Amino acid sequence: MDKPIFLVGFMGSGKTTLGRKLANHLQKKFVDLDQQIVERIGMSIPDYFAQFGEEPFRLVESQVLKEQVEQNVVVSTGGGSPCYFDNMQWIVENGLAIYLQLSPKALHSRLQQSNIANRPALKNLTGDALLQFIEEKLAAREPFYNMAQFHIDQLNTSVETLSKSIEKYASQH
Repeated sequence: MDKPIFLVGFMGSGKTTLGRKLANHLQKKFVDLDQQIVERIGMSIPDYFAQFGEEPFRLVESQVLKEQVEQNVVVSTGGGSPCYFDNMQWIVENGLAIYLQLSPKALHSRLQQSNIANRPALKNLTGDALLQFIEEKLAAREPFYNMAQFHIDQLNTSVETLSKSIEKYASQH
């Protein structure tokens, strides 16, 4: 695959975890877009959100995303990255996008086990309020995620299976 591979999906869908495994399996470099942004802005994303708000963050995020043009790389995007500006269109035109699909209930379960303070969009939501937020936000974001060339069932797709699918796709395009 001579283009970057971008993993897209809702927060908690496993983009970073799968991204590391996939990059290792394909012998590619792994890039966590959020980590790149933190290095650029010199502070945590929650701190940046609190100080500057979402719009300036999304501008920086888009700039950092569009710098990911290295061929031999797997990029884990932020959950909202594809949903702003022309980001998802750019991803599809410049790389291979893989949408990690999970049900709202599966995302809810995962996010409740994560550090919600590190996720500014969740604003300390829990229980039914968190599930409702996930359902609404996912419905709004899915049209962007669905533009990806690949959609995988995150719970039932192994790295090996995904790698073979990528290799097959690459040989046909």
